[in-house]
Amino acid sequence: MEFSLFAHMERLTPDQSQEQLNEEFLALCKMADEAGMRAIWTGEHHGMDFTIAPNPFLSLVNIAHHTKNVRLGTGTVIAPFWHPIKLAGEAASADLMTGGRIELGIARGAYSYEYERLMPGMNAWEAGQRMREITPLLPRLWAGDCAHEGEFFSFPSTTSAPKPAQPGGLPIWIAARDPNSHEFGVHNGFNIQVTPLWQGMAEIETLMSRFNDACDSYDGPRPKIMLLHHTYVGADDADVAQAADELSRFYCYFGAWFQNKRPVEQGLIAPLSEGELTANTMMAPDNMARDLTVGTAAHVIERIKRYEALGYDEYAFWIDSGMSFERKRTSLARFIDNVMPAFQ
Repeated sequence: MEFSLFAHMERLTPDQSQEQLNEEFLALCKMADEAGMRAIWTGEHHGMDFTIAPNPFLSLVNIAHHTKNVRLGTGTVIAPFWHPIKLAGEAASADLMTGGRIELGIARGAYSYEYERLMPGMNAWEAGQRMREITPLLPRLWAGDCAHEGEFFSFPSTTSAPKPAQPGGLPIWIAARDPNSHEFGVHNGFNIQVTPLWQGMAEIETLMSRFNDACDSYDGPRPKIMLLHHTYVGADDADVAQAADELSRFYCYFGAWFQNKRPVEQGLIAPLSEGELTANTMMAPDNMARDLTVGTAAHVIERIKRYEALGYDEYAFWIDSGMSFERKRTSLARFIDNVMPAFQ
């Protein structure tokens, strides 16, 4: 099992300095690098202080200046917001600037809030079809002299400029959930990222089963699969209970952003009342404690051993949580000091 960190800047209130949030984000990335984590992943989002990441390549190039060895991945770029030539060129440029450390995670996107601002009228189905057209073009553009006539894009023979530093191009990861997306990724030779969100072990098992089915129907080599999950390593039961409360609040806000019904002002969604938070029984703290990878070090080790036994190659510690920087930092330090050594 290899380990990575999944992180963004996240701003909860107007009084938080974005400069300070950036410094804290970089501090967590430095911890991951110094601990020997394989990769850092950061995504693409627009107009949302909940997840601040308008261009992951900018973030990753900056992280490269503050780290030494860690791989740097997009987790993920939102494919329908990109032209394939532009995506191939920017990804290759970032790879060149970072000495060949970039990995490219790609998804169709999830938030209607973003679709209606960047691609008005586009729905999730079209977004997925755009991703399926764009992604196979990237290795061809990196190889050079790629012409294309498709449903969404058409262009004459074109070569990515620059070329990636990595021979053969960047490793590509597809964010997959349904069986068709697993099959698309695996059959094209791409790695797979899965995110069970607030759902528990049953969903983690289902996602692996879909990946295995896709591999069984493919004659090529088996790609890698990464599990992205919210993680908190607590000092004791009381600390873990507090984390479950904080993650419950995070997922209530995640759901509110996803539903796209509440007013948004200055990048911040209208606050949820305590009554609204309590009424969301799906995201209750007890469910978070049961279904996320939260607990003392011994409990977290036991959970990740189960993921490893299922066949997951990489575990990404999802640290976005609405917690204070200090709580994020101490949880990550416990993970590095007390959990990772159990897998060496």
